[in-house]
Amino acid sequence: MELISGLPDDVALECLIRTHYSDFSSMSAVSKSWKQQIEVPEFLRQRKMARKSRVVVALAQAIPDPDRIRSQKSYGSPPVYRVTLFEPETGTWSELPPPPGCSQGLPMFCRLAGSGSDLVVVGGWDPKTFGVSRSVFVYSFISATWRRGADMPGPARSFFGCAADGGRGVVYVAGGHDEGKNALRSVLAYDVAKDEWMGVNDMAGERDECHAVVHRGNLHVIGGYCSDMQGRFEKSAEVLDWETMRWGTVKTDFIEVAACHKTCTAQESDLYTCREGHVAAVDGEGKWRNAVEMAGGIGEVAYVGGWGEKKMVVIGTCNGGDTISGYVLDLKSMRWSEVGIPDKYSGNIHAGCCLEM
Repeated sequence: MELISGLPDDVALECLIRTHYSDFSSMSAVSKSWKQQIEVPEFLRQRKMARKSRVVVALAQAIPDPDRIRSQKSYGSPPVYRVTLFEPETGTWSELPPPPGCSQGLPMFCRLAGSGSDLVVVGGWDPKTFGVSRSVFVYSFISATWRRGADMPGPARSFFGCAADGGRGVVYVAGGHDEGKNALRSVLAYDVAKDEWMGVNDMAGERDECHAVVHRGNLHVIGGYCSDMQGRFEKSAEVLDWETMRWGTVKTDFIEVAACHKTCTAQESDLYTCREGHVAAVDGEGKWRNAVEMAGGIGEVAYVGGWGEKKMVVIGTCNGGDTISGYVLDLKSMRWSEVGIPDKYSGNIHAGCCLEM
């Protein structure tokens, strides 16, 4: 069956890959052949090769709820978190519907990860009971629907590192602490397509409040602290080699400041971080070197993410202020461009990720 009547399939495919990702769900309903075409990973690869893909930044962000604001019962209650979407190329902002059973908002302190055309929401705290959740929700941009994924196995954990390997369709969960506040060294991997969790070899040390990033196909778990060092962060990092599934030697001075480190991001073959008013990159000797001064005086970084052809976005607040600002950095020219942020989307950010579709 032809993809488009009267057109060769290769020409029809050229038409399909030029659509906006928000039209995927409508396109998949047109015919079985269109749905099959859009669902295969090769479709996204072809869009990227043709430079027709769009970058989407997904954020777990506090959004004003008019109903709760009007209700006196909402006084002192926690803010409502939703998944907000930002397109750096167009500057547009939007919001996803809540996952099933999450009308009161996303789990607080949940983590987000992007894998292909799927957005994965992992863990967090129930916004009503503050109980730790093992929940997994997956939003498909192909069908524009949420589905409930398999719960995280093992102890209920909070404040873990989370990162996705989009090429392999795997989301990692590393470290964090259990309900007894015991820091964890265990690591899990979630296969998004199979909806299955796999065990991974434990890290050398416990890492509560650590940060995770996939760089050059390997999982990097950065910073954090062990149970005996409550709140006193380490400078070290551990790297998991996917091919051997073994951890390398602990890098004792991977970062220069022993603090909560959530601003490291991988961009193609490079590793970047935000520190002391600058964006820094790892040089050939494995040392961090300042690459460019931070735009807009951002001091407290809420989210940083990189993608595609040497681009990264930084969202945060200026030192001593509470007004949120955002900038996109072209890493080739080292030039910044400001992000317009509507008032509705200026709330606190717990987590985020980038998807290219």
